[in-house]
Amino acid sequence: MGVSEPPHTTILIQADAIAARVMALAAEIAQDYAGRELHLVGVMRGALYFLADLSRALQAEDAGALTFDWIELSSYRGGTESTGNVEVTRDLIDPVDGRHVLVIEDIVDSGHTMTFLVALLQARGAATVEVCALLDKPARRRAPNLQVRYIGFRIEDQFVLGYGMDLDERHRALPYIAVVAAKPE
Repeated sequence: MGVSEPPHTTILIQADAIAARVMALAAEIAQDYAGRELHLVGVMRGALYFLADLSRALQAEDAGALTFDWIELSSYRGGTESTGNVEVTRDLIDPVDGRHVLVIEDIVDSGHTMTFLVALLQARGAATVEVCALLDKPARRRAPNLQVRYIGFRIEDQFVLGYGMDLDERHRALPYIAVVAAKPE
């Protein structure tokens, strides 16, 4: 039984292209963090599949000691538009003080959520904080000082779902990334 495609979507990035890019990112990250323990902080829920695949790829690259934790942030209240106000809805379990933190995010658009999270992790004493995003929407950037060090794919200003990203909590498990053709009502 195959994965049913949600209505009104077009596949933007196939599963094999995502897998290849995740492997390439893992190789780059492993080289940059050689000799240092890396602590991945996944942003729930959208980064679930990306963090799982990236952490396995990092292990395959023999990236050394690797730990991870999750944080859940919210700036959306249903639908497709951010409210602009970021709140922590589930906090980290482990402290980050003194650790080399790599934030794993599904998509960066305005940059407000990532700016908030990077500042929070720095305030909590992380030795370093970098961002790795599967998708980047530079056309929507409203936080010009945000640095996204590792980027899987740059995309246009489109609403996407699949590979962890959702529309009202649906379609996260799709193995590819699709564009929603018309803005959902």
